[in-house]
Amino acid sequence: MKASDLIYDWNRALPLELLPTRKVSLNDETLRDGLQSPSVRDPSITEKIEILHLMEALGIDSLDLGLPGAGPRAVEHVEALAREIVSQRMNIQANCAARTHENDIRPIAEIVQRTGLKIDAATFIGSSPIRRYTEGWTEDFLLETTEKAVRLAVSLGLEVMYVTEDTSRCDPEMVKRLYSTAINCGAKAIVVCDTAGHATPMGAYALVKFVIEEVVRPCGEKMRVDWHGHCDRGFALANSMAALAAGADCIHACALGTGERVGNTQMDQMLVNLKLMGVPPWVTQDLTRLKDYCEAVSRATGVPVPPNYPVVGEDAFRTATGVHAAAVIKAYRKNDVELANAIYSGVPSQLFGMEQVIDIGPMSGKSNVLFWLERRGIAASEEVVDRIYKRAKSSDHTLTEAEIRECVRSVR
Repeated sequence: MKASDLIYDWNRALPLELLPTRKVSLNDETLRDGLQSPSVRDPSITEKIEILHLMEALGIDSLDLGLPGAGPRAVEHVEALAREIVSQRMNIQANCAARTHENDIRPIAEIVQRTGLKIDAATFIGSSPIRRYTEGWTEDFLLETTEKAVRLAVSLGLEVMYVTEDTSRCDPEMVKRLYSTAINCGAKAIVVCDTAGHATPMGAYALVKFVIEEVVRPCGEKMRVDWHGHCDRGFALANSMAALAAGADCIHACALGTGERVGNTQMDQMLVNLKLMGVPPWVTQDLTRLKDYCEAVSRATGVPVPPNYPVVGEDAFRTATGVHAAAVIKAYRKNDVELANAIYSGVPSQLFGMEQVIDIGPMSGKSNVLFWLERRGIAASEEVVDRIYKRAKSSDHTLTEAEIRECVRSVR
């Protein structure tokens, strides 16, 4: 019997229309939006290329190469990544961020000319009343700026992803007018943004539903709808799932949720959940390089992976608790890895290139000790087991391998 046959899945008790069953795309913002965090280090070209290859290995659909309008360093890095995609014949698609200004749009077209890589222009502009008031922008100014920028990009041979910043705090009428203007001028995708991390899952659902019903369907064009969210209220992942339920086609995200303030939607957690939810094409995608991807980004940016971070954190598949460990060990005794990975975890570790780890600490039982020794081929005499067990019970932390082996040597 499969472990999955022994689990009643309440996650599938929802109406079917709330579960995304169509193909879902992912756009990786790690090397652009993810680097806007004031605490990160901008990786070298070599590090960015390593991360690019890991995105490709995970099957991520597209990435933001950077904002070449920011200056010479940005141009150099964007062009190096573009050349790598071309030379290695990679499947991943590319886009570049650009303010709705000629000085940002032309550098993208120039890189396309030099490298031969198709690069979409992700042109962005603020939209909400609070931003308009602060900047002193009129509605007509935003609409004229949108029209001018999108038409320029299209005239240069670029496909346009039109991005409205702070959409989640924008009034409905302005949302409609901005997106409709961009679509009429030739934009091929529109990006709905929760720039300030304001949205709740209900709000994200309502906003995306509104955009699809009031803008996309009436326009009569085949239009991709993207969701780009931030995590200020801790809702980034939930909001992204709500956006998909409302009909969004693509989610923007960053490895480890890097990004400005508290960061963006976590790409690694999106990948995990899309796979476990059976969403195509992720249900069949090999994600065993997921930890490599997260660790490469962590090294390159200086962002640490917390021990309790989902799936790729050090403690994600590790237990030292006696009752929990005993259940995992019993599953292993049945020669059933799937069962062992499911009994005390909602994430099957084998799908992501990892396995359950049984450690020994103050909350452990003797079964932890016996299993630990057995896994390492160490004879589990009564004296050895007692020595380790007593050391663990008197400790204020999970024992290190060195501490356990010291107990073994002291008995010998």
